[in-house]
Amino acid sequence: MNLLSVNLAKPLRAPEFTDAPGNLTGIDKRPASGPVEVAAPGAKGTGGSGLAEDIIGDMRHHGGDDQAVYAYAREDLDGWAAELGRELSNGCFGENLTTRGVDVNGARIGERWLVGSRVVLEVAAARIPCRTFAGWLDERGWVKRFTDRALPGAYLRVVEPGAVRGGDEINVVHRPDHEVTVSFLFRALTLEPELLPRVLAAGDALHAEARRKALRRTES
Repeated sequence: MNLLSVNLAKPLRAPEFTDAPGNLTGIDKRPASGPVEVAAPGAKGTGGSGLAEDIIGDMRHHGGDDQAVYAYAREDLDGWAAELGRELSNGCFGENLTTRGVDVNGARIGERWLVGSRVVLEVAAARIPCRTFAGWLDERGWVKRFTDRALPGAYLRVVEPGAVRGGDEINVVHRPDHEVTVSFLFRALTLEPELLPRVLAAGDALHAEARRKALRRTES
């Protein structure tokens, strides 16, 4: 399991498909040539990306400690490329980390990865598709298509900061004993809300928004 590339934003002004302040989006990410520092950015709304020199345009809905780093598997990008009939480069889904050999969507909430020799990241949440993502890819019905497939990629917290770079090994150093994978959480938050009470099994690793939704469903 390894990190194919670390991707940073090439800032883009796109009023036609983003509602971010100033119409600035960081969804267009490109592989960095050298090491990139990774650290917890702070609370959502005040903290942006966990990667130095990366850009998040809409900090109301993105960024912060529970969405510090976004990872997507090269294998899933390849599957989408074949289906869409177009090349999908590393970073084109807006992911900071493009992985090889990692079951990103099968990772459990609270699972921890050692990237390289020092950086520890914790699986925190699933990516929910938005208008910016759909506009960037310019594929008809993209949000529904992406949602139906339930291959969202994972948001990660930074547990131990440091530098990462393309080629680093990724090792799973902790895997919780529950059923709540990234894909399971995504399905619960989108098309299968009946699963919401079961996501509480992820315990303290479950991010606050998912916990609130799960508790409301349980109480109702």
